[in-house]
Amino acid sequence: MMMRGMGNMQGMMKQMQKMQKNMKKDQEELEKEEFTGKAADEAVVVKFTGKKKMTHIQIKPEAVDPDDVDMLQDLVIMAVNDAMDQINNETQRKMGKYTQNIPGF
Repeated sequence: MMMRGMGNMQGMMKQMQKMQKNMKKDQEELEKEEFTGKAADEAVVVKFTGKKKMTHIQIKPEAVDPDDVDMLQDLVIMAVNDAMDQINNETQRKMGKYTQNIPGF
């Protein structure tokens, strides 16, 4: 009777290790992905990694108006938030399966 319980435990441990391995692989893939955030008419375009590091920003000359710096700031914020939303959605899509069965998440 005791031995059967140990077998279950080993099986569970193997499953946990496999899950951790898959989780790490998915996390690494996510971090390598590139996300592009855009503001109105692509006046500002930013690129981020899945680790939320900006790798590129492109600002169209017509978005640069010395008399309206606020507009440019708003466009940058819009583009960055767009990229962040994409990263968060993809993170949830890829990693959510690991946390949905764990209490406290």
